[in-house]
Amino acid sequence: MLWTYLVTGAIALVVLLILFRMVWRVAEPNEALIISGLGAHSSQEQINETLGFKIVVGRGTAVLPGFQTVRRLPLDIRATPLTVTCVSSQGIPLHIKGVTAYKVGDDYGSIANAARRFLEQSDEQVMSTIHELFAGHLRAIVGSTTVEEMLHDRETLTTNIRGSLAGDMEKLGLVVDSLQIQEIDDESGYIKNLGRPQAAAVEAAARIAWAERDREATEREQVAGAAKAAAVRQSSIAQAGYQAEVDQANSKASQSGPLAEALARQQVVVAETETAKLNAALAEKQLESSVLKPADAEAYKQRTLANAARDAQIASAEANAREVTLRGEAQAKATELNGKAEALAVQAKAMAEAAGIKARAEALATNTDAVVAQQLAEAYPEIVRAAASSFEKVGNMVVLNGAQGIEDTLVKTITMGGSGFALAKQLIDSISGTGQPPTLEAVPDETARPESAS
Repeated sequence: MLWTYLVTGAIALVVLLILFRMVWRVAEPNEALIISGLGAHSSQEQINETLGFKIVVGRGTAVLPGFQTVRRLPLDIRATPLTVTCVSSQGIPLHIKGVTAYKVGDDYGSIANAARRFLEQSDEQVMSTIHELFAGHLRAIVGSTTVEEMLHDRETLTTNIRGSLAGDMEKLGLVVDSLQIQEIDDESGYIKNLGRPQAAAVEAAARIAWAERDREATEREQVAGAAKAAAVRQSSIAQAGYQAEVDQANSKASQSGPLAEALARQQVVVAETETAKLNAALAEKQLESSVLKPADAEAYKQRTLANAARDAQIASAEANAREVTLRGEAQAKATELNGKAEALAVQAKAMAEAAGIKARAEALATNTDAVVAQQLAEAYPEIVRAAASSFEKVGNMVVLNGAQGIEDTLVKTITMGGSGFALAKQLIDSISGTGQPPTLEAVPDETARPESAS
C-alpha cells in the first residue's frame, strides 16, 4: 500500500515537472522573449504605451501552450559591409567602402520597435535594410563634403553620418555601435593626383636618404679598407721583425763558437787589466808612504808657519789701522769742539759789540755832546799825532812875527781841534737827523809858510 502511494506520488511529480518544463521559458542574456496571445500585455512600467505583446529580458516566464506564442529576438551585435557610390561637393564620383556594427537597443522601447519591424525576418533582409539606410545618409553627407575633408578628417565624416542616422535608427529600434570608412576611391584619379606631390616629396626624401646611406656606406668601406691596409702593414712589419729576430738568432748560433773564444780572451784581458791596476795601486801606495806623506807633512808645516806669520801681520796692521782711526776720531772731535768754542766766542764778541753799539746809540740819542767829546778825547792823541806828522819832514821852519807867530800857530792848531769837535758833532747830528750836514770853511793862512832850510 505504501509502495503504491510512493509510485503514484513520483508519477505525479514527474508529470508536474514535464508540464513546468513545457510552460516555463527563460530569456538568454543576448535575446528578448516576445510573448503574444491570451493575457500577454506589457505593463505601463516598461514602456509608455500598451502593446499587444509582452517583452521578457534576462529572466523566465510562463507561457501557456496553445494560448500564447513566444518568439526570440536577438540582441547581439551584427556587422554589415557598406559599398556606396556617391558624388562629393566638387562633383567628383567616389566609391566609398566601409563597415558598420549595429544592434537592437537595450531599452524596452527599442526592443518593441525592432520586434515590430524585424521579427521573423532573416538576417539578409535586415542587413539589406540597414545597407540602404546607411547608403542614403552617406550620399547626403558626402554630397556636402570635399574630397580633401573626407581624406584628412574621416572622424568628422563618420560622426556626421551617425548623427544623421540617429533618428531613423531609433525608429527601427537599432543603435550603431561602430561605423568605419575603410576606403575612398575615385575613377578620375583625383585622389591619386592629390597624393602625387607628397609622393614626389617622399620619393625625393627617399632618394636623398638612399644617397646619404650610400655615401656613409662608401665612407665606411673606405675606412674599413684603410683599417685593413693598416692591419696588413702592421702584420708585415711584425713578420719582418720576427724574421729579423730569427735571422739574428741564427747568426748568433752560427757565431757562438768564435764569440765564446772571443769572450774567453776578453775575460783574460780583463783579468790582466785588473792585475795591472792592482800593481799600479800598490806602487802608488808605496810612493805615497815613502815620498808623498813626508812631503805633505813638510808642506803642511810650511803652510802653518806662513799662515801664522800672515795672521800676525794682519793683526798688527789692524791694530795700527785701529789706532789711526781712533786718533783721527779724537782730532776730529777736538776740532769740532774748538770750532764750537770759536763760534761761541765770535757769537759772544758779536753780541758784546752789538750791545756796545746799542749802548752808544742810546747814549748818542740822549747826550750827543758827551759821546762826541768822549770819542774825540779817546782819539785826540791820534788826531794830534796825525796833525804833527805833517811836520816830520820839515827840517827848518821860519816863523814870522817871532813869538807871536809861534803862538798863533799853536792857537790855530788847537782851533783846528775845536773845529774837528764841531765837525764831528754836526756829523752825528746829521746821522741822527737832528742837524744839518757839516760845511768846511777855509781858515786864513796868516802864519808864515814853513820853508825848508837849505
